[in-house]
Amino acid sequence: MTTSLAAPDMPASAPARRRLDALDHLADFALDLRFGQLPASVVEATGNCVLDCVTAAVAGAPGAGAVAARTAALAALGPQGDASVWFAARKAPALAAVIGNCTAASILDLDDGHRAASGHPGAAIIPAALAIAEEQGSSWQDLMTAIVVGYEVAVRVAAARDFSRLDTMSTGRWCSYGVAAAAGVLRGLDQRQLVQAMAIAGVHAPNQSAAGYSKVMGNHAKEGITWSAATGCMAVSLAQAGFTGPTDILDHSGYFDRAAVLRGLGRSFAIEGCYFKPYSCCRWAHAAVDGLHDILTTQRLDWQAVESVTVHTFERALKLNNECDPDTLEGAQYSVPFVLGVAASEGISALLPLGQHSLHREAAISFANRVTLLVDPEMDSAFPAQTGARIVVRTAAADYERVVHHPLGDPANPMSRSQLTEKLCVATRDVLPAVRQTELLAALRAFDDGDYGPLLAALAKPL
Repeated sequence: MTTSLAAPDMPASAPARRRLDALDHLADFALDLRFGQLPASVVEATGNCVLDCVTAAVAGAPGAGAVAARTAALAALGPQGDASVWFAARKAPALAAVIGNCTAASILDLDDGHRAASGHPGAAIIPAALAIAEEQGSSWQDLMTAIVVGYEVAVRVAAARDFSRLDTMSTGRWCSYGVAAAAGVLRGLDQRQLVQAMAIAGVHAPNQSAAGYSKVMGNHAKEGITWSAATGCMAVSLAQAGFTGPTDILDHSGYFDRAAVLRGLGRSFAIEGCYFKPYSCCRWAHAAVDGLHDILTTQRLDWQAVESVTVHTFERALKLNNECDPDTLEGAQYSVPFVLGVAASEGISALLPLGQHSLHREAAISFANRVTLLVDPEMDSAFPAQTGARIVVRTAAADYERVVHHPLGDPANPMSRSQLTEKLCVATRDVLPAVRQTELLAALRAFDDGDYGPLLAALAKPL
């Protein structure tokens, strides 16, 4: 869409003003938005996303990847700063906090997601916004607005890509735009600086290509969320210092659909379309887990009586590593057969979160070896808007089938606030004693009431 800024009677000799880039419009939206303009439903959705991000971060914090990120960030960036590194009882530069906190939030694959983006905005945007807000002494209202802005920018950019041409769906390729927008608003960038920050963030984001071809999915780099979030924050600092980027980065049809980036901007809010995960594994496995659980429970089947399981799903799910006996927790998260094996032999509670203790268990491996994945044309055509599955369980006595278009947690099959609270209690049961869980829940209530200080204090304490 071309916007003419020249008045009809402008003299012919007057210099033509340039066509606004898509980033100009996104920056205008980000800087103009005020908390008072947010509908109550958006404020509620933002609170739910914060709750869910905290759940994922607390549960993931003891993991090797999260510990390594906190350790490395503090060692490299030093202890002097104003942002809390969660679970470390330390304050550090905001960039160090972002690296440590985003890793904790994303390491278990328990963080929120958005179908339009086919990825996970929350684990990048929320820890980054909290770190910058703490650093700047921002108000709760400004923090909430920045989070909404971050989701909006990130999801719009991600959704404007041609998914059929992507070699990987990794979140790290696009979440830096949203982080730069959120951090830039909190740091008070002007319009041109914010445009430059998003441009720098976009071009410097990790390419993540290895995530599309590597068979070693069991690694801590995963979707590149941590480094992309750090890139978004650093892009803001670079823009403030006068560094520039390719401001037309979203205006080339071979890479982005400019019209899709801008369509309806400001009339609705992407954060209301997030899904939440009841299981700490790739979302692409969730429909199959729901279907299997329903069959086993309603038919009162013993998992050992199952002879075979066929999962009819979309093609991308077949490109996961899908190892029946993964060596790492991250590898397990990306294996539909193994996740089904754990759900069948240990129950779905063993997926909240999926833990090291489930690795190499004979029962899970035995069940996983009975699972076959096939491409279903209907499910494939609905992807990425839906991540459904048709699952067929065969026993000696009968076959049982379930079709799941919307796994639990999708906007069409939502988790309530009470379910998200229960998720926190279950997912963190082995990390926090009951008294600490109670403290954290009180801090989250204070957050909903307009004070994020208690939440930062609760997250700062060592586990």
